[in-house]
Amino acid sequence: MRAERDELVVAERVLERVSEQLANERASAAPAPGQVGGRAVMLVPHRTPDMGETMLPPDYQRILATVRQAAGPVMARQVGDALGIDVSVRSQLEPLRGKLVGLVDRSWLRKLPDGRFTTRQ
Repeated sequence: MRAERDELVVAERVLERVSEQLANERASAAPAPGQVGGRAVMLVPHRTPDMGETMLPPDYQRILATVRQAAGPVMARQVGDALGIDVSVRSQLEPLRGKLVGLVDRSWLRKLPDGRFTTRQ
């Protein structure tokens, strides 16, 4: 039993080290906040072929997942409904629309001429 207990102690140490290493890697891969007008803002990176969605801030990951899960191109209002945003209030819908356009500008989404958003192929 001592040998098994000693093995468990070693396994716990290894698990702690691996967990710390993963946490450090995630922290270094996370998008860094920038400064605009003295306020901290989260920068959305431009999409490259080798870049995963995990590089996006969590809000943007949820938006991207919502657009992807839709049956086809969606309006900002539909994305807001799916995310639980009160889309009847313009002051809550416009920031979402801004995030969608930001994802378009950085090649994560595509905006159709009729204003709907879809994923890039």
